[in-house]
Order: sequence, then structure tokens, then C-alpha cells
Amino acid sequence: MSDNKNKTDAAMESVQEMEIKSENASVDQPVTGILRGICISEKKGTRKQEVAEAQLKEDWGLVGDAHAGHWHRQVSLLSLDKINAFREKGAQVVFGDFGENLIVEGFDFRALPVGTRFRIGDALLEMSQIGKNCHSHCAIYQTMGDCIMPREGVFAVVKEPGTIRLGDKVECLGTDPDRALTAAVITLSDKGFRGEREDKSGPAIVEILEANGYRIIETVLLPDNQVRIEKELIRLSDQRQVNLIVTTGGTGFAPTDVTPEATMKVATRNAPGIAEAIRAGSLEITRRAMLSREASVIRNQTLIVNLPGSPKAVKESLGFVVDQLDHGIRILTGRAGECARK
Repeated sequence: MSDNKNKTDAAMESVQEMEIKSENASVDQPVTGILRGICISEKKGTRKQEVAEAQLKEDWGLVGDAHAGHWHRQVSLLSLDKINAFREKGAQVVFGDFGENLIVEGFDFRALPVGTRFRIGDALLEMSQIGKNCHSHCAIYQTMGDCIMPREGVFAVVKEPGTIRLGDKVECLGTDPDRALTAAVITLSDKGFRGEREDKSGPAIVEILEANGYRIIETVLLPDNQVRIEKELIRLSDQRQVNLIVTTGGTGFAPTDVTPEATMKVATRNAPGIAEAIRAGSLEITRRAMLSREASVIRNQTLIVNLPGSPKAVKESLGFVVDQLDHGIRILTGRAGECARK
């Protein structure tokens, strides 16, 4: 550790005091930071070990790290000050103990939005998730009763490859103003989850959203379980910060139809006009549309819209509103101004 520190002491003087305000953050962040640690592990479930340099591979992660792959959590990052604050509580931790790949001084990653890009040498990273769900408590948690990685760690994908070294400047480039809006699709079906029925509604939603310019980052198939639905809506909204979540199924009168209840439970604000427009349009097709209980809400900066379960109803319902959703989302996320017509 001391040798690595000596190698990078001079680099500390180059940290700029300029500030950049992130799209979703309430605090200012420096434009540049310093790469203080690089950690990899060859096998999952083992502590990561420090290295002086490493290769970042496009759409993969750190070469030689067991957690690299073609998914959205290719590289994990943790702020140095969060580790130091944890040490002040009496924890004897070293770099890599939290399972983090990169330790950076100068940024509060938790306050930056998903989509924030970082340049390290030739490599380009883009944040893809904030925090994670901890399914089994690690040794640190067992000792301290706490672990910072689930709430303070962030994840990124590699957009451009390159070699990174201790002491490298980490430049925050903000978010790409021209990036596509993101969406996730959740299908709710007990039979579909058990593999007894092919999901045709989810793919139909994906096709329509992609045709309207959305980038689909996840598709999920769940049973009709309110707790699981709530957890998935919260994960996609808070950790992945997806712009739009569209659900299909679970909106009728059956006792197992709990999608609207789960949706309303996680909402921070109501947005009833979308569901009302869907029902109004559907009533022109069938009077039974009055029996549909879809909800449409906002959770922080994510719009959540319920759709019925059948592929035909999905196509009809989404067709009534899809051309207006992007404007609402851009207002919600600060990517467009209010438009007044003369």
C-alpha cells in the first residue's frame, strides 16, 4: 500500500477544483479524481487482490476478473472517502475487501446518476447501476454489522477499452445528452414464470418501445407476487435508474392480480392520466376495458406504466400513449423544458 501511495502522491496535485453538476444529483462533484486502487479476483467468492495496472476490455470489464462479462455490472467502483469513513469506525479493511474493482478519490459515486461517463486514460466507463442487493452478508458485515458496498458502490460497463494504472486521472464527463431513453419490461404471470406459458406480451412491448427509440436494458418475468413485484420496481427505478418501466399482466379482478397494488405502493407521485387514456381508448374497442385496473405512477425519476396481459391488449394500450411518454419522461428527468403552445 505504501509503495502505491508514493507512486501517486505527485498525481494528487493535479486534482482540479472545477465542479460539474450531475443531472440527477443535488451536490456538486469535481471534474477529476485519482485512481487509488485496482483490484481483481480470478474466482467469484474470493477477496479481490490489488494490482498496479490492468486492461479494461470493451463490453467485458477488467481482464482477469471473475465478475467481468457481457452484462451490466462489468466493473465495480467505490469512493475512497467511503472506505476511509468505514475504517474510522474501527474496521480493519484493505482495498478489495468489499469486492470493488476500482477505488477512486474525488467523487461521491452515490450522488451521480446512472449514465455518467468516466475517462481513465484511453478507457471509457459508463455507470450502469447504483448499489446492489446483498443476498448473503459478507465477512465484513458479520464483523461490523455493516457493509458499504451495497449502498455506496456503483457499477459500470466498458464503452471503450484501455490500460489503467494506479495514479491515473479519472475524468468525469457527465452524461451523454443525446443518449436514448431507457426502458425495462416486466411480465407478471404465474404460468409464464413456471414455464407453462410462452411470454408473448413482453416481447411485443419491447418491439414497440424499440421502434419508438427506447433502449431496453432489462426484461423480467415474475410470478404474481406483490412483494417480488415491489422489489423489482424499486431495483429498476433506484439502482438502474431506468427512465420507463412497463409491466404487463396482473391488472384484472382475480385475487392474484396485484400489479396495481405493487405499483401504487412504490410510487412517490401519481400520474393517473396515462392509465386513464389507456382505459378510454380501450373502451372504444371493448366495454370490458372498464374492468381493467392499470395504474401509472412516478417513482423518483422513473415512470411506471401498467398494461393488460394479452398481446393484443398490450399493442392496443401502448399504442394509445407511447407517442406522448417520451415528452413526459424528458420533463421528469430535466432533459426537456415545459412547452407552452400559443
